[in-house]
Amino acid sequence: MALPTPAEKIAVLGLGYVGLPLALALARAGFDTLGFDTDAAHVALLQQGQDRNGEVSDTSLQSSTARFSSAPDALQGCSCFILAVPTPITDAKAPDLAPVRGACATIAPYLAEGALVILESTVYPGVTEEVCGPELSRLSGLQAGAQFKLAYSPERVNPGDAEHSMENVVKVISAQDEETLDRVEAVYAPVIKAGLHRASSIMTAEAAKVIENTQRDLNIALVNEFSLIFSRMGLDTLEVLEAAGTKWNFLPFRPGLVGGHCIGVDPYYLTYRAEQLGYHPEVILAGRRINDNMGVHVTQELIKTLLARGINPSGARVLVMGFTFKENCADTRNTRVADIMRELTAYSVSPDLYDPWVDPHTALADYGLTPITAPESGAYDAMIVAVAHDQFKEMGSDAIRALGKPGAVLYDLKGVFGKSGSDLRL
Repeated sequence: MALPTPAEKIAVLGLGYVGLPLALALARAGFDTLGFDTDAAHVALLQQGQDRNGEVSDTSLQSSTARFSSAPDALQGCSCFILAVPTPITDAKAPDLAPVRGACATIAPYLAEGALVILESTVYPGVTEEVCGPELSRLSGLQAGAQFKLAYSPERVNPGDAEHSMENVVKVISAQDEETLDRVEAVYAPVIKAGLHRASSIMTAEAAKVIENTQRDLNIALVNEFSLIFSRMGLDTLEVLEAAGTKWNFLPFRPGLVGGHCIGVDPYYLTYRAEQLGYHPEVILAGRRINDNMGVHVTQELIKTLLARGINPSGARVLVMGFTFKENCADTRNTRVADIMRELTAYSVSPDLYDPWVDPHTALADYGLTPITAPESGAYDAMIVAVAHDQFKEMGSDAIRALGKPGAVLYDLKGVFGKSGSDLRL
């Protein structure tokens, strides 16, 4: 017996790593689903069954009943609007809510009485009801909480992670009232196999999301600080962590670069709101400073090692392997490898950037960098394995060393090849 078609007609705004998988999942659950994005070129590829981010397969796209559009009038008649747009920070480390406000402006003309608006983007507590609500009311002429309803359900997408897919991770849901929360549950329950957690309020859900990544950021900052200390002691940090990890309650965090759209950004949303309320968060901001400066530390360690081997950094050729913010995905947002590239250039080093996952046009447009298509054999004074892509692991340390000159330095930031397989590790 066929299941009844769900009543909601859903529009998902923002077709990136969060919105696109969600739109496809909702369509699979039987919802009439529209995926909307302002990037017409991206939408055109999706309509042809291709995801340039590589997060969903061409087969999934081509078999989906979801529709895709960059024309705002396609939103006409939708009863539920899910906003999955980016929430970046400014150069001053303040929240940039322009994409959220832009999404509100896009859907406002198409809000009808009884509409449901769900925000999925990471924000500081209060944004859904204090920013989105008034903005939508002003632009649509409808009253938030009465003529249309607000809800918040933070995304928990981990790009490139098939194990922790959207369907397999518990999802937090919240809304302005219990009746609306039931409606939100009816939207997500057919999609999220791991279950839903009903938060008591929208602000509780917003706060829960923003501290998830803040906690992880601080734990990584702690082991990064261990690394800064142990490097001055001549100790191998990963060996120390391995020894400490034999205790049952020692947490298995490792040092590294902290980039991406979540961990390196979300804490600033919380600290911004805290400072608005007159509280200066010291621990969170200290962790951010440590993590944001790791690219400088990596470069300085390499320069010292080159000098110790009698290699003049000025004009030295260095191969930087990996540019995405994490392994096995194409996402370069807020990648801290860019800091290494900038620091190397400041030392008059000549760096080559190589990453088989990265679209060269994106790297050039966003960072002014042009990745090489393939590294040269025997050409480099040092090789930095900055991202643990499977392709680099499969090459092995011997093949990577063959890319360098005799005596070249292999700096394995992720500890992929073990102590014996590299000259430097974080």
